[in-house]
Amino acid sequence: MMLIPTHHFRDIERKPEYLQPEKCIPPPYPGPVGTMWFIRDGCGIACAIVTWFLVLYAEFVVLFVMLIPSRDYVYSIINGIMFNLLAFLALASHCRAMLTDPGAVPKGNATKEFIESLQLKPGQVVYKCPKCCSIKPDRAHHCSVCKRCIRKMDHHCPWVNNCVGENNQKYFVLFTMYIALISLHALIMVGFHFLHCFEEDWTTYVLNRERMAEARISLHEKQQPLKVSSTECSSFSPPTTVILLILLCFEGLLFLIFTSVMFGTQVHSICTDETGIEQLKKEERRWAKKTKWMNMKAVFGHPFSLGWASPFATPDQGKADPYQYVV
Repeated sequence: MMLIPTHHFRDIERKPEYLQPEKCIPPPYPGPVGTMWFIRDGCGIACAIVTWFLVLYAEFVVLFVMLIPSRDYVYSIINGIMFNLLAFLALASHCRAMLTDPGAVPKGNATKEFIESLQLKPGQVVYKCPKCCSIKPDRAHHCSVCKRCIRKMDHHCPWVNNCVGENNQKYFVLFTMYIALISLHALIMVGFHFLHCFEEDWTTYVLNRERMAEARISLHEKQQPLKVSSTECSSFSPPTTVILLILLCFEGLLFLIFTSVMFGTQVHSICTDETGIEQLKKEERRWAKKTKWMNMKAVFGHPFSLGWASPFATPDQGKADPYQYVV
């Protein structure tokens, strides 16, 4: 329990009649253990599908336009392994961020029996969310999309179709980091491709077309599709290659900027132990201040290990009481 300063006003929620436990129906019978968390939101599902599509498009261009046709097998193997590993980790992080309960407060638990079970001392106050009829822990906020109160809710992200909260912030941070890395990697490979292949391939392509135009061919041959010899570095013609690479550059640059900003914002939020909503609302700090390193371990797990970079390692956040009410 934490003490509320005298200048902290939530007068409406302090009134006994505000809780109105008799108006809250008991929570439904809990589902099977391990039930998958998934938000049925049309916009979020569409954004998640677009995210996967863009990653797979980048995968197609990198593999079939730049790496597989290349005659430098060492270059292709090294970059292929690196890019595919980063893409796999990015999509795995996206799945974990999307399918992990972000820290939802049990819905409909603001019942008379539950409030009595808390054994509140005189002067202690609990807050009730009027939208989901739940007893609201400190630093929890209601999400209108998830229709639940989320512990340490940072924001609702449509790209992962979920809230970013206490239990899945690690996966969201990893998702932004790996997307930024594969975007940077793709842009670097596009730069090398233009430097080493574009001029030679385009020159060969133009010369082949000029020779075909100057040659005397029969009427039957004129009716056939124009065949141009394959280029040195790509299985596609230079115009097609340029279009695919320009689209990849646009995608990579856009995602690199966006995810880098999000990654930096999330790391800053973790280090300061202040969520995005708390910063936006300029809420008064009513929780103990910890070091930046302790805040990082609280999100990514104790102790520091390679598991911090793995979306498959569930962080050990300790046995924290999910109901730390403000009083």
